[in-house]
Amino acid sequence: MHEMSIALAVVEQVEDAARSGSGDAAEAVRLQVGELAGVVPDALRFCFTLACAGTVLDGAELDIDPVTARARCGPCTTEWDTGMPPQLCCPNCGGATADMVSGRELQIVSVRWADRPAHDRAHVTEER
Repeated sequence: MHEMSIALAVVEQVEDAARSGSGDAAEAVRLQVGELAGVVPDALRFCFTLACAGTVLDGAELDIDPVTARARCGPCTTEWDTGMPPQLCCPNCGGATADMVSGRELQIVSVRWADRPAHDRAHVTEER
């Protein structure tokens, strides 16, 4: 289950931030997860709970912001939601030269630290 390796990587990054002085304990972590990232949100939440045990994230909440998969046609610049499975032919001109605009994200957006006032909470914004 690759969700466990993702959860462990998130915990490692947040612990690194804590060691660098961002905070002593995290209350919540917010992730952006693209529709095409191949991540099952419920499995990731379960793995995150396990991965956090005994760390600065013990008891932390995982918030997942889903990102819709979108593509853009090279020739006509039309943008559309690709859906699942992804429809990569342009719905406007039928072209098959789409570029992915979004949907593959898998990144930490923010960390809410327990030991800082709300206005002074540090954020971790590393892309994975």
